Amino acid sequence: MIRVLIADDQAMVRTGFGMIIGAQPDMEVVGEAADGVTAVELGRRLRPDVALLDIRMPRLDGLEALRLLAGPDVADPLRVVVVTTFDLDEYVHTALRNGACGFLLKDSGPALLVEAVRAAVSGDALISPSITVRLLRHLAPPAATHDDAGLSPRELDVVKLVARGLTNAEIAARLYIAVGTVKTHLASIQTKLDARNRVEIAAWAWERRLVG
Repeated sequence: MIRVLIADDQAMVRTGFGMIIGAQPDMEVVGEAADGVTAVELGRRLRPDVALLDIRMPRLDGLEALRLLAGPDVADPLRVVVVTTFDLDEYVHTALRNGACGFLLKDSGPALLVEAVRAAVSGDALISPSITVRLLRHLAPPAATHDDAGLSPRELDVVKLVARGLTNAEIAARLYIAVGTVKTHLASIQTKLDARNRVEIAAWAWERRLVG
C-alpha cells in the first residue's frame, strides 16, 4: 500500500483528498495535519511514502515544512507533492529548491492527484501541465550558460524534452529509442546533475535556457 500524509488547513480539502486517495485500491491515508508544524511532526514519525502539502498553513507554512521534510540538508528526505490554490512563480521556485516531487493546483482534478502520488513513489515527478512551461521558464537567469555538466548530446536531448514536460514514453517516441533506454539516460543524467528527480532536471535545463 502507498501510505499518504495529507496536510491542509481546510478540513473539507483534507476530506476530499482523503476520499480520492482512499478510493484507490493500493493507497491509504495514514495521517492528516491542519498546520505545518503538525505536518512535519507526522511526516517524521509516520514516514509516509508521499506527503501532500498545502502552502498556506498556520504555525508553519508548507514551503518551510517541505524544506524540513525534503530539503537539501535532509539525510532521508520524504517524497512531497505540493498541492495549492496558488501558482505564484516564487512558490514553485522555492518548492523545487526545497525538494518537492511535484506541484499541483487544487483544481487539477482527482486523476492528476493520484497520478502525482504514483509518480512521486516511482521517483518521478509531476507538475500541473497548465503551469509547467510558464513556471520553469522563469527559473532562467538573465544570460544562458554553456555548462553541459558532462552530458552527452543524446542526454541533452532527453533533458530538453523532460523540461518540456514529456513523459518517458513520449521522449522514447520523439527520439526513436526504447523506454528502457530513456530510463537509462535519466539515471545517468540524475547522477551527473546531482538531481533527485526530473523536476530538478527540468529546472536545470530552464536555468541554462536549453529550451525556449
